[in-house]
Amino acid sequence: MSHQILASVEKSSLKPAEEIASFAIGDTVDIHTKIMEGDKERIQIFSGVVIARAGSGARETFTVRRIVAGQGVERKFPIHSPRIAKIDVKRSGRVRRAKLYYMRERSGKATRLRERTSHKADSAQ
Repeated sequence: MSHQILASVEKSSLKPAEEIASFAIGDTVDIHTKIMEGDKERIQIFSGVVIARAGSGARETFTVRRIVAGQGVERKFPIHSPRIAKIDVKRSGRVRRAKLYYMRERSGKATRLRERTSHKADSAQ
């Protein structure tokens, strides 16, 4: 009973499936985030590799990692947040793990991931 009530409450805060970009672990993405500065709103882009996805429903989050001035920066984003304007998938990485925490110890060329190729896209052309 309580599970059904929670599900119905969460349903109201979910984004429609068309708004959510399909991305996976290892993909390089651009997250367009809405930032309020005074009375103005602007879009800030955070680019990086998706290293983790966690949760389900309205509580689902994903972690993006990038290198800024030689320092690793990680940021967690809720998928259904109204502050996320758009998610662009720039590159799809081929990985064999659900969490890429090992990327934290790597730097330089060691952080490269193999490109994922889909055979469906090749045959469609």
